[in-house]
Amino acid sequence: MTERDAILLPLPRIFDDRGNLSFIEAQRHIPFKIARAYWIYDVPGGEKRGGHAFRTGEEILIALSGSFDVEIDNGTEVARYPLNRSYMGVYIPAMNWRTLDNFSTNSLCLVLASTPYDEADYLYEYTDFKALMK
Repeated sequence: MTERDAILLPLPRIFDDRGNLSFIEAQRHIPFKIARAYWIYDVPGGEKRGGHAFRTGEEILIALSGSFDVEIDNGTEVARYPLNRSYMGVYIPAMNWRTLDNFSTNSLCLVLASTPYDEADYLYEYTDFKALMK
C-alpha cells in the first residue's frame, strides 16, 4: 500500500439499545480537515456517478443509507469497495479515478472533501488522468 492508495476506514460506533451512533472528527478519524460536505441521492437504477479524479482533493465516501459500490483506479491498480454500512467509509486520496455504481433504492452517499469546490481540480478525461500518472 502506498500513500496514494484508497483504504476502507472503520468509523467509531457507540452501541445503544435506543439506536447506534457513529461520528467523524476531522484529522482524528480522517486524514484531513473537512472543507466541504455534499451528498448523492435519488440515483436512477443503472446510473453511475463520479467518473473523474481530483488533482489535489481528498474525499471520504460513506453510505449513510442503502448501498453502492466505489471503484477506484490509482493508475496501475483498480479496487472495488462495496459500501453498505454507515460506520464504514472509503478514503480516496488525490489523483485516484473514482466511479460509483450499483446504487440500491433510496441510497444516500455522504462525501466529505478536503477542499472547497474548484472546477480546475477535476480531471474528467481518463486519458488525461492516465497521462499525468506516468
